[in-house]
Amino acid sequence: MDLTPEPPTPGAPPFDPELSTVLAALGDAWREPLTPENLAAHQEQDAATRPRPTVRELRADGRFEVEELRVPGAGGGPDVTLVSARPAGITRPLPLLYYMHGGGMVMGNAWSVLPGLLDDWALALELAVVSVEYRLAPQARYPGPVEDCYAGLVWAAEHAADLDIDADRVIVGGKSAGGGLAAALALLIRDRGGPALIGQLLLCPMLDDRDDTFSSRQMAGVDIWDRTSNATAWQAVLGDRYGDADLPPYAAPARATDLSGLPPAYIDVGSVETFRDEGVAYADAIWRAGGQAELHVWPGAFHGFDALAPAAAVSGDAGEARLRWLRRILTP
Repeated sequence: MDLTPEPPTPGAPPFDPELSTVLAALGDAWREPLTPENLAAHQEQDAATRPRPTVRELRADGRFEVEELRVPGAGGGPDVTLVSARPAGITRPLPLLYYMHGGGMVMGNAWSVLPGLLDDWALALELAVVSVEYRLAPQARYPGPVEDCYAGLVWAAEHAADLDIDADRVIVGGKSAGGGLAAALALLIRDRGGPALIGQLLLCPMLDDRDDTFSSRQMAGVDIWDRTSNATAWQAVLGDRYGDADLPPYAAPARATDLSGLPPAYIDVGSVETFRDEGVAYADAIWRAGGQAELHVWPGAFHGFDALAPAAAVSGDAGEARLRWLRRILTP
């Protein structure tokens, strides 16, 4: 047995100067990790303070057509709320971005992400967006959230004519927990035989419940979402199954041993974020399986950097790269 001690984990790479300035302006509040003891309080605060624009506000003085839909849940589960939006005045079927919000699967909502998606992508690409309000943990544990997402997508594909979308041009996407759910949904759709997808957009995705990558240890106490917060969220999602050796990949996509047959993926992470190494490993596993993935590691970036520092140069670069990938995937 090799008893050589593991070398200490080195310090984190430096933050991008613009991003470091933003973090400094936030003070020390962001450094408090999410824990089982403060989770309920954080959820209450998130529900009270996170923007939740109304349908009227999302319509932006007639620029967008927006409606809320209640669709049947999977396997007799509760109904799922979808928020469907598209640029106004376009009468032909549009490609669809089916989107899952972030928040560690314990926070967030389907409405708050839409203004950015509509302004940044829907107008530029003439794209429809459906944002899904999946159930949150610990009130709903696995497989509740991913089954909500699956049920909503199946309904949207089956009602493509009613939604005026092109069912042959569907992308699943999400950020953080939403990116992990998008990856899980792509696996689930592959294994259940549809609906067909043309791409998966995985932004700083939450993929690995084991919380033991090099970057997870390196960014402990450094990233705004560190391994303590990550473990708290995964425990809330998985409950008694947390730590199971045989956890299915639909719960944590990094557990997948077969990544063949998946749609092309876009994966991006920051060099100074907890999810860096699991995102890189997921792209590598797709390549090893003969698949297509575009990977970006943004230098000096922390988790969700572009939301907190949208004016930073690296945030602009990331936004442009995502838009270029979407345009390529959507081009017939």
